[in-house]
Amino acid sequence: MTEDYCEQEPTRAEVDALPGATLLEFGSPFCGHCLRAQPLIEAATAAHPGVRHLKIFDGRGRPLGRSFRVKLWPTLVLVQDGVELARVVRPQDASAAAAALAPLTRDDES
Repeated sequence: MTEDYCEQEPTRAEVDALPGATLLEFGSPFCGHCLRAQPLIEAATAAHPGVRHLKIFDGRGRPLGRSFRVKLWPTLVLVQDGVELARVVRPQDASAAAAALAPLTRDDES
């Protein structure tokens, strides 16, 4: 799991070009919801060590968050090879955080 927010957010084109699975976590280090969700997100990502995890410091006018239509923090967006597979907004428990990575689990089972 990535501990710190990106100093400089990637562009949407850079995110879309990333190979494989990437979990984008939009939030802020000052957000209470984001801080409470950290243990939940950590547990969910621990079950998928091969997934890239990017913490994006979001805010008003930040282009990457707007391109994903992020309105609340934290918002978890799972993309694979540039395609959004899942989204979870403000996970309240471990199962909600794990739901962001659920499409990968289904792929592993097939």
